[in-house]
This record gives sequence, structure tokens and C-alpha cells, in this order.
Amino acid sequence: MNFWNIASWRIGIKRSPIVAFLVLSSVVGASIVELSTTLTNTLFFAAPDAGQYYRMLSPIFLHFGILHLVFNCLWLSLLGSKIETHEGSIHLLLIVLISGLASNMSQYYWSGTIYFGGMSGVIYALLGYLWIKHKIAPQNYAPLPSGLMGFMLGWLVLCMTGILEIALGIGVANAAHLSGLVAGLLIGLVFALKTLAVSKNSEQ
Repeated sequence: MNFWNIASWRIGIKRSPIVAFLVLSSVVGASIVELSTTLTNTLFFAAPDAGQYYRMLSPIFLHFGILHLVFNCLWLSLLGSKIETHEGSIHLLLIVLISGLASNMSQYYWSGTIYFGGMSGVIYALLGYLWIKHKIAPQNYAPLPSGLMGFMLGWLVLCMTGILEIALGIGVANAAHLSGLVAGLLIGLVFALKTLAVSKNSEQ
């Protein structure tokens, strides 16, 4: 890695520290999955009545295989940095916390198992947030690449058919994906309406 690449990484981390933290935590989570079954078991989901409240969120950092990790980190960097750079770290953190909890709880209560993980539910939340906010209260930073929403919805439907599980033998946390998307849409709707209200008041 040359100097300019290092400088670029430093700038990116300064602009989006929460994204950097989430990516690093995902790398750590993937490493734990590979190196320690015992430690991994302490990070899988636990219901609220278990008292280990961190386990309601910790599964978002667990990744199973390099492709799972890289795919999620790339989307997290692309979508999360848009929000953090223009709306702030606290704003992004709020979306991640709400959507992470919603997707993990939905997946647990839908599937009945604690053995799932990944940042995909959060990614779908970021996607839904950016899409609906730009539709209702257009922002220069918010437009998604043409066709991206359609592609991701198509991927969501494809996963829900069970084809990937049959063809590739991989489990997909469909409830986490869907609930993450819904959470992102709802959060985006709230903030979009707030943006419109503020804009209307400033014009009066």
C-alpha cells in the first residue's frame, strides 16, 4: 500500500468514524467465528429475558466466510458513509442500533434459532433510509445508483424463495433482511417528514 492509499484511508476514517468502527468490528467478528467456537457462542443472539443485552445486537458483527464479510463491508462503506458524512455520526449510529435490534429480534422470533449473524439487515435499513428520504425530501447526497434499489429488492425476493439454500447450501437470514429494510424505511420516513416540516417553517 503506498502513501496515497494510506492517506485516503485516514481521510475516510476521519470522515466516517462509525463506519470505520463497524467495519473493524465486523472483521473482528469474522475472525472470532473462524478461531473460537466458544467465544462465538457468547455473541449469538439472546432474548431480552436472558439479561445479556449486548447479545441482542452482537450478531450483526458475526460473519461467516470472506465473501459474506467483504460483501457486507463494501455496502456498509458505500451506504453508511453517505449518511455519516452528511448527517453525522450520531444519526448513523441511531439507524444502526434500531435496525440491528429489529433485524436480530425478527430473525430470532421468526426462525427460532440463535445461529445467525451478519450486517445485512443493517445494510437493508441504510438502503431503505436513503431511498425513501430522497423520494420524500430530496437530498443531493442521498440518490442511490440507478437500479440499485430494484436489484437489492430482487435479491431479497430471490433469497426468500430458498433457492440459494438449496443450490449453495447456505442459510440466509431473510427475516433480518426484510425487517431491516422496513426499519430503515420507517426511520427515513420520520426524518424526511421532519426535513419537510423544517423547510416549510423556514419559508414562512
